[in-house]
Amino acid sequence: MTTEKQAYSYKVRVGHVAANPITVTFEADEAERREIARIWDVPAVESFSGEASVARWKRDGVRVKGEVKVRIVQECVVTLEPVEQDIAERFEALFVPENSRLARQDTTDGELVVDPEGADIPETFTGDSIDLGAVAAEFAALAIDPYPRKEGVEFEGFIESDPAEDKKESPFAVLKFAKPGNEGE
Repeated sequence: MTTEKQAYSYKVRVGHVAANPITVTFEADEAERREIARIWDVPAVESFSGEASVARWKRDGVRVKGEVKVRIVQECVVTLEPVEQDIAERFEALFVPENSRLARQDTTDGELVVDPEGADIPETFTGDSIDLGAVAAEFAALAIDPYPRKEGVEFEGFIESDPAEDKKESPFAVLKFAKPGNEGE
């Protein structure tokens, strides 16, 4: 995770997680939802909850799979009236201790080699806990509609111009009328 202020935090101790997954549920209280709304720059977060399966991955890593459900209120980009958006986003993440060999990234000649179609690089954690809430909030934030619009509302003040009328004359158009051989006159 980054060092920026996280929208939501829900720590899960992973020291005793076995190969059999455990189920973890989380729900943000009113104060936490206000903080999430402030960080996401939306008028309100009405609900934020989720459930995840936490299991051991390889020898010292942890795999998290779950779903976060969020209801937010945004402003319509046309009318500025409130618009509710329901988000149900599945997420998956891998965590390894910061000293794990799995945390090391492959480099070739000092360059980082990343397969864009491959699995994500595991996140690192210190101590015996991971921040499940931060992962869930990150996936939910990525699912927010950047241009919310009330149903049936269209922007009517937009006037489409005719591209033929908007053509600017090229600065080289004057050369079109020059006669060859008359450059010195």
